[in-house]
Amino acid sequence: MTDANLIQSFSAIAGDDAVLTGTAAAPYCADWRGRYSGKVLAVVLPSSTQQVAEIVKLCAANQIAIVPQGGNTSLCGAGVPLQQGEQIVLSLARMNRIRAFDAINYTMTVEAGCILADVREAARQGNRFFPLGLTATESFCAIGGNLSTNAGGIGVLRYGTMRDLVLGIEVVLPDGRIWNGLRSLRKDNTGYNLKHLFIGAEGTLGIITAAVLKLVPQPQSSATACVAIANPDVGVRLLAHIRAALGDTLSSFELVSRNCFDLVFAHVPDTHEPFPERHEWYLLIQIEEVLPKPLDAEFRQALQSFSAQSGPGEIADFAITTDAVIAKAWWKLRESISVAQKREGVSIKHDVAVPVSRVAEFIAAADAVLHNAFQDIRIVAFGHMGDGNIHYNVSLRDANQNKVFIAQQESTVNKLVYEVVRKLGGTISAEHGIGQLKRDILPNFKDPLEMELMRNIKRMIDPHGLMNPGKLL
Repeated sequence: MTDANLIQSFSAIAGDDAVLTGTAAAPYCADWRGRYSGKVLAVVLPSSTQQVAEIVKLCAANQIAIVPQGGNTSLCGAGVPLQQGEQIVLSLARMNRIRAFDAINYTMTVEAGCILADVREAARQGNRFFPLGLTATESFCAIGGNLSTNAGGIGVLRYGTMRDLVLGIEVVLPDGRIWNGLRSLRKDNTGYNLKHLFIGAEGTLGIITAAVLKLVPQPQSSATACVAIANPDVGVRLLAHIRAALGDTLSSFELVSRNCFDLVFAHVPDTHEPFPERHEWYLLIQIEEVLPKPLDAEFRQALQSFSAQSGPGEIADFAITTDAVIAKAWWKLRESISVAQKREGVSIKHDVAVPVSRVAEFIAAADAVLHNAFQDIRIVAFGHMGDGNIHYNVSLRDANQNKVFIAQQESTVNKLVYEVVRKLGGTISAEHGIGQLKRDILPNFKDPLEMELMRNIKRMIDPHGLMNPGKLL
C-alpha cells in the first residue's frame, strides 16, 4: 500500500482531522527537551480503543512501526519517532474521557490520554484523592505515559509508584487485538499479573488505552516544613526520625541543593529565599492526615527532638506552615527547578536511585569524582530523598562553553556517575525510563539473563518489532 493510500486509510478510521502530516505533525516528532526528533508518515489521533485497534491492524499488515505518545513529556526520548524507518506517531490525546467513577470502591476508570492534573481534579471533586504528583509536568503529562514509564513523583514514599496505583488496564496488542484487563479488584489470584508487563514497558509491548486507578481518601489536614540542613547526611537521618515519629502521615520528603534555588531565583518570577540566610541544602517535607486536625505541633516536636539529638548546626533553620499559600510558595521553588535549569541551557541529566540510606553517600562520592575530573562544573542535585531517587544534573556554569563540554564529555560524566550508582546498588533510571537515552547502556547495568528474558518477552508479544522500535531494547 502506498503512503498516500495509508494516510487515506488512517483518515477513514479516525477522521480527516485526526491525521496530521508535514508541519502539522512536527510538534509530535520532537521531545520536550529538544534533544530527539524523528520523521513520520503521519501522526494519527484516534478517539476510541476500537479506532486504535484498527490503526494497529493496518500498520501490522503493512509493517509500519508505531510510536505511542501521551503528553510527549518524556525526558529520555521514549515518545518520539526515530530518524529512520516507516513509522507513525499514535497520539492518545483525544482519548481523554473518564469512563467511570466508583466512590465506594475507591476507583476511577480513565482513558490513556487523560491529563494527570485533570484526573487529580476529578478525584478531588468526588471527595477522593489520586496521589500521583509530578512537580514539573502534571499539567501536561498523560496517564498513558505515566503508566508506560511507571511514573513516581513526590508521593512515592507514602503511596507508591504508578504501578502501585493501578488495578487494571486495557491494552491494544501489536496485532490489533484488544486485551480488556480493566478489573477493579484488589484481589485476583488467577495466574500471571499481566498488567505489570505493560506498565513500565514504554509502549514497546502494546498501547495502553485505559486504566482503573486506585483512589484514596482526600486528606483533610496537611502541614509543610522547609528545613535548612548542613548536608544530605542530615537529611537521611532526619527522614528515618520523621518516619518513626509520624508514621504514614509522612507523604513527601524532597531534597534541594543551593544551586537549584540559585537557578530558580534567577529565572522564575515571584520566588524568594525561604530564610533570611542562604544555606547549602534544603528539605521540603509534607505530612497529611485524613482527619481534620492541626498537624503543626507534632511536626514541630519531631523536628525539635531530632535537632536536640543532632550536632550543632546540622539543622540550621526550619519553618512549618499549615497555610496553603505559604506551602504553595515553598513548593513552587521545588516545582520550578527543571524549568529554570532548561532556561539556563542543556545539562547532562541523571535520574538515579540508590537505597535511601545511601543517598548522602551517592551525592558525596559523585561530587568528588566529578570535581576531580572537571573544573568549573555546576551540579544541580535534587529529588525524592524519601524513596532514594535523586535527579543529578551536570553542566558548566559558563553557558558559552557548556554545549562543547556536553558534546565532548557526556559519556565520561555518565560513566563516572553510573559507576558510583553501581557500587551503591542503585539504578540508572528511577522514574524517567530508558527510551533512546539509556538504551545502549542498559545492558551494562542489567544481569544478562534479565536482558535475555526481556528480549524474549518482546519477541513473543511483538515478533515484528513494530511497537516503539529503538526504545528500551
